[in-house]
Amino acid sequence: MNQTELIKNPDGSIFHLHLHPGDVSENIILVGDPGRVDLVAGLLKDIRVRKENREFRTVTGTYNDTEITVISTGIGTDNIDIVLNELDAIANIDLETGVIKDEPISLNIIRLGTSGGLKEDVPAGSFVLTETAVGFDGLLHFYEGYDWLLDTTLADILAGHLEWPDTLPYPYAVNANKQLIELFQNESFIRGITISAPGFYGPQGRKLRLDTFDNEINNKLASFSFRGRTICNYEMESSALYGLAGLLGHKALTICAVLGNRVTGEFIQDHKQLIKKLATILLDKLSHTE
Repeated sequence: MNQTELIKNPDGSIFHLHLHPGDVSENIILVGDPGRVDLVAGLLKDIRVRKENREFRTVTGTYNDTEITVISTGIGTDNIDIVLNELDAIANIDLETGVIKDEPISLNIIRLGTSGGLKEDVPAGSFVLTETAVGFDGLLHFYEGYDWLLDTTLADILAGHLEWPDTLPYPYAVNANKQLIELFQNESFIRGITISAPGFYGPQGRKLRLDTFDNEINNKLASFSFRGRTICNYEMESSALYGLAGLLGHKALTICAVLGNRVTGEFIQDHKQLIKKLATILLDKLSHTE
């Protein structure tokens, strides 16, 4: 593997994350906002790793004697492409030789996200567990061998419902890891389908000075139903997270705090306590305690 494929820093760490093998535990919580890392990591003890580069901040410590890593990804599926590939590299590739390890490690990756509710029954302040992520971003199409991961029936029916234009990447649908879903079977989370958008404004139906390609897209998404499941919310990362994790043999799940509701206009400005509440639930589950 040449130097432009597996890029390292002078200290031997992986290029963007600036992490070495051993810096990261097998239980990982991803957040988008770098400022949110300290909020979650404030619940950890015995911090042994603190590293930062660009929007990527990493803290590794313990919670109830279980080692947990918290990493910020920044915004978007393009950043998830960086984070997932580099996490996998430090876990499953010898960084000195570039040789892929014979026995791959499977990471548990839970994204603690924020999102906007698309229906009145997904109010601000609620938590949404993403059973299936639908990508409007197109990132997974750049990788071979992903077809087995996809729920093509859901994607095709949704594309027909939306009258999806040929000028945009075709939507793809990927399911969350069932084992991680089972960790939260007793939690009263809203469950359903999440749209991963490639932008915050036009791709999520927001209009400032520019019109969108479909002024009714949010109403169409809110009215969609597939085998008793509905589309709950927008966010910007889960399609790539689920797709890349599945291809690389990792377990992935997203649970989002809903900060605003696109139907009612309700929005929570000060949401630190809401994030902390969700973080505590995730840490309890990852450390196998209640």
